[in-house]
Amino acid sequence: MKKIILIVVLFITATNIQAQTKFFTKAGKITFDATSPSSPDKIYGTNDKATSVIDAASGAMEFALLMKAFAFDKALMQEHFNENYVESDKFPKAVFKGSITNMKEVNLQKDGSYPIKVKGNLTMHGVTKEVTADGKLTVKGGAIVNGTSKFNVLLSDFNVGIPSLVKDKVAPEAKITVDINYDPLKAS
Repeated sequence: MKKIILIVVLFITATNIQAQTKFFTKAGKITFDATSPSSPDKIYGTNDKATSVIDAASGAMEFALLMKAFAFDKALMQEHFNENYVESDKFPKAVFKGSITNMKEVNLQKDGSYPIKVKGNLTMHGVTKEVTADGKLTVKGGAIVNGTSKFNVLLSDFNVGIPSLVKDKVAPEAKITVDINYDPLKAS
């Protein structure tokens, strides 16, 4: 009888672990920093409405965000960002689709922080480019609870033009920071 109970407990545990292989959020934080060293103003926006999903079984990951959800300290800067640079009405979203290439090195059974390598396609301003980045996944209680990464994007690679009038104020390369807290994705 004890063996049967043990087998049932192991089966239920394995099923729960397997069921928690997808992690999701609708409140991921992405920051955009294109501050030039010669600029008196910080060109820095924060978007805390990014959606993201990670499939821990395959390493597949995706995130999407609305460009108009970036908030800047100055309203005029936010207006220029949306109207003149990323043209949010014409290109409303940025999307990343890719994978964690070393997902097998992340142990969901052991709490801790795991270095990851991410590779995929970023689509922004109507242009898709391959990007690679280093990051970190934090595991707690058998779940991915946080993912972070920092990488740079050359604005010209995505056809984001910088008018000559402000060329000294806007860095040609934007620093992107990703900080996403995840929850297990519930099966519907």
